[in-house]
Amino acid sequence: MLQRIEKFFRRDSQKGQGIVEYALILAFVAAIAAYVFTSSGQGSIKESITGLFSDAKRDIGQARSDIQTTTNNDSGNTDGGN
Repeated sequence: MLQRIEKFFRRDSQKGQGIVEYALILAFVAAIAAYVFTSSGQGSIKESITGLFSDAKRDIGQARSDIQTTTNNDSGNTDGGN
């Protein structure tokens, strides 16, 4: 009977240990993310990520403009492409 009780508590202890380990990892990752996104200054990761998305937005807008220009030029061409 005592062995069954020990086995029961030992099993729950290992399961609880896994949950605690995952919680600690999650807390660590959240702390690092909070630091990264709240840090300021020249050359910070926040500035780099913001710049990356701004560049992507600009490039997508430019590509859209180029496509519209090409489409408008092609639609005015009546010689069949010759």
